[in-house]
Amino acid sequence: MNFKKLSFLFFVCAFFNLSSSTAQDKELYRELYNSYEDFKEESIEKRRFTQTKIQPLIDDFNQKENFKVTKVGESIEGRPLQLISAGEGDVDIFLWSQMHGDESTATMAIFDILNFLDSEAFLEEKEEMLKNVKLHFLPMLNPDGAARFQRRNLLGVDINRDALRLQSPESKALKNVRDSLDADFGFNLHDQSTYYNAERTPKPATISYLAPAYNYEKSINEVRGAAMQVIVQMNNILQEYAPGQVGRYNDDFEPRAFGDNIQKWGTSTILIESGGFPNDPEKQEIRKLNFVSILAAIFSIADEDYKNAEISKYEEIPNNDRKLFDLKLTRLTYELLGEDYILDLGINQYEVQDEDLDYFYNSSISDQGDLSTYYGYEEFNTSGYKFVQGKIYPKTFENLEKLEQEDISEILKEGYSYVVLKELPKDDFTKLPINLVTEDFEIPENLQPNFFLKKDGNLEYAVINGFFIDLSKENFDVGNALILD
Repeated sequence: MNFKKLSFLFFVCAFFNLSSSTAQDKELYRELYNSYEDFKEESIEKRRFTQTKIQPLIDDFNQKENFKVTKVGESIEGRPLQLISAGEGDVDIFLWSQMHGDESTATMAIFDILNFLDSEAFLEEKEEMLKNVKLHFLPMLNPDGAARFQRRNLLGVDINRDALRLQSPESKALKNVRDSLDADFGFNLHDQSTYYNAERTPKPATISYLAPAYNYEKSINEVRGAAMQVIVQMNNILQEYAPGQVGRYNDDFEPRAFGDNIQKWGTSTILIESGGFPNDPEKQEIRKLNFVSILAAIFSIADEDYKNAEISKYEEIPNNDRKLFDLKLTRLTYELLGEDYILDLGINQYEVQDEDLDYFYNSSISDQGDLSTYYGYEEFNTSGYKFVQGKIYPKTFENLEKLEQEDISEILKEGYSYVVLKELPKDDFTKLPINLVTEDFEIPENLQPNFFLKKDGNLEYAVINGFFIDLSKENFDVGNALILD
């Protein structure tokens, strides 16, 4: 056999083995996705939770033979920072979450992953993986911020801008862990705004990735290149479950940021940002996508499959853009000073948090005009519909109990978006699909997300506190309306 034929056969065999391996990997990740409920940590169901929720889980893992829990520091208020480790391989993978106290999606996913590692499922695959890597999880780096569900720590410092001065104990702990491990790979786990979309598409950037730059020139060395290759692998997996919903976070160099510096210190660093997903306010579907994609990355690192990924594919991931609204209305007729104008309206439903870490929505019209380059989680073409300002219902009710005896749908259908109560509840919101006000309340002159849409002389739709209501339906699904005094 001549050399050319031998080379060709070698190439064919190598290609076949690579393709076969990739197919097997994809099947494994498919099985992980489909069996996710077996590993989901059921004690955490909502985004807002404190360290008291996860501490019993950490204590349980501390008692397990194949896990090691190490206290690596304390927060300003004295809450412990703990590292959970598993595996015996030579490649150290360090994952930390909730550097920002109000970014909890990946913390939930970490405990799902730990449950997976502790389960009896996929034993052969896990054994092979844990021979090659050692995993280190630092969940909830900012427990003081989590206790208040706020971005910054108790000092008011953004921990992700404290990599140089290390002014906060949480920052020092993160730096010490990275240095003590001299980790080969690092996963910097965050949440981003739900209003990010994959550039030039209406799809939300449900997951965004970044291999952070380590200098202003955005150079690509072996360390950063490896991070890019892992991201390519993760993106390939996610496209099966959230097609077109992956973005690439801005890579401008930030000299104070941990991700940028950890990349510079020699750890291949992958930033994961959890954004928005339709009808997933508590980010449970995004949590599942984190679970699958992070495990895919770990398996890919363990068997070095990521090295087969083309760095050029990283650049093909669409950039993050911020052109999403919760609700977008297109070509609505709006009358002003006797003249009709055509407007697009972009409405966002903002969360307002109370002392108990619960929340309600207080919506606003975020933009108006030509919004043809913007998108909405909900979109309605309101061409031919006329804007009608919501009115105050003429009848005054003694209290909420008296109002609840009325047919609210009929009040709405008459064009009323406000009802007067002599005795307002002490809350700031109501689950009723109508705003509750005092007797001296006056409707603001500027545009508010409380109005009706009229066509051919009939009111067909309502917008109450930014939520779109089809008046022809019997039941109205509204997050909440407001109580205004």
